[in-house]
Amino acid sequence: MQLYKNQQIKIYNSLSGKKEVFKPINAGYVGMYVCGPTVYSNVHLGNVRTFMSFDVIFRYLKHLGYKVRYVRNITDAGHLENDADVGEDRIAKKARLEEIEPMEVVQRYTVDFHNILNAFNFLPPSIEPTATGHIIEQIELIKTIIDNGFAYNINGSVYFDVHKFNKTNNYGKLSKRKLEDLIHNTRELEGQTDKKNPQDFALWKKAEPQHIMRWPSPWSDGFPGWHLECTAMSTKYLGNHFDIHGGGMDLKFPHHECEIAQNEAAKGQTPVNYWMHANMLIMNGKKMAKSTGNYILPNEIFTGNNKHISKAFEASVARFFMLQAHYRSVLDFTNQGLLASEKGFYRLMDALNTLEELKASKTSSIDINSWKDSCYDAMNDDFNTPILIAHLFDAVKYINQLNDGSESLNTTDLATFKTTLNVFIFDILGLENGTKKETQTDKLHGTVNLLIKLRQEARANKDFALSDKIRDELAKVGIQLKDGKEGTSFSEN
Repeated sequence: MQLYKNQQIKIYNSLSGKKEVFKPINAGYVGMYVCGPTVYSNVHLGNVRTFMSFDVIFRYLKHLGYKVRYVRNITDAGHLENDADVGEDRIAKKARLEEIEPMEVVQRYTVDFHNILNAFNFLPPSIEPTATGHIIEQIELIKTIIDNGFAYNINGSVYFDVHKFNKTNNYGKLSKRKLEDLIHNTRELEGQTDKKNPQDFALWKKAEPQHIMRWPSPWSDGFPGWHLECTAMSTKYLGNHFDIHGGGMDLKFPHHECEIAQNEAAKGQTPVNYWMHANMLIMNGKKMAKSTGNYILPNEIFTGNNKHISKAFEASVARFFMLQAHYRSVLDFTNQGLLASEKGFYRLMDALNTLEELKASKTSSIDINSWKDSCYDAMNDDFNTPILIAHLFDAVKYINQLNDGSESLNTTDLATFKTTLNVFIFDILGLENGTKKETQTDKLHGTVNLLIKLRQEARANKDFALSDKIRDELAKVGIQLKDGKEGTSFSEN
């Protein structure tokens, strides 16, 4: 069904800085590219949040009847440390540290990425290209940019000439930065002396003798620039001009800014109509970082084996938690937030189960069509999942009223109600049905946390013998207590 003909979506376009009515280039078709992971480590929860946002967007566009080609790449080469033009390739560095082949690193963490996204019930993209699988396309793109006069070769490395490009184009249009300000704020860094200007970025880097990942090119044996890879892959599968380009807020500059410049330099036209950026995920009010310990891996949410959460949570509970924040808002990941979302999620699931048992009446006292329209209105307003979820809880209230007989729905309205709820909960939000059940893990965590509380009381009362006994007895059964600044946590051996 072509529902999109009756629905008007507004998308916040980072390029214009405002919401715009979505008009696809080709009626009924949508081309969407999202920058995927660099597969050198376990996927970061912040990245999962970004990909989840675009998974919901993908689901909604498909639900409306659009034929969507969703391209999300895998970066398996060329992404240097600190997103710079000098330094070591992130994947090659991991391979050196672990004494394995770079492609072993790629395979290990690509599998991890897919496993985590499958656990969160993501739909696979239409195409998932890899950077190393498109070296030829990248070399041809560089040739075109050089021929058009916007790149130069020095000692086997090719750089994009930002200053020359800016004379006829607007470098900085996406991030709202001016080249003059970038020049003023740029320090000369050691190892960048090949460039004409510090703002220029690499399209191709000549590989040093110790660099493992390298390919032949007209300029040198080397490897592509990170920014170039996405330009080559997005245009190959979506054309020189496509509808939506998405990614995390951190990619707006320089990555996406450089993509625009490369496209305009090579193709003579702006590549994308709607630039979309998902905001950051923080944890307990602070930046999530391994170095500070304020960090959790996605898989640890499912096992509960992390000091920042009190128990294990189902993937759909974590997904529900993330979708309660708008994709353009900062999301603060907390144990308290997860616990509240768990209650809300199971309340929603219980209501759905109740709805299945309800019988129709002869008349309707609830305006279901108006409620249904409000659900579409929420998603049409820049994919506003928090507002949609609020309407889903209005539905829970209706179900309770139907169940106690204070409200009624006729056969047609009841069928519409059931169908609409299932579509928005499962097809669009991507949640999976669950019935709250106390697992052995829940019982263990509850028991250990009770003993931790008793131990804290014993220490407060200076009963150190009891405190030590609780710690030692738990250690005997494989539970290790860890006392830290933020309290006591535990791990299972």
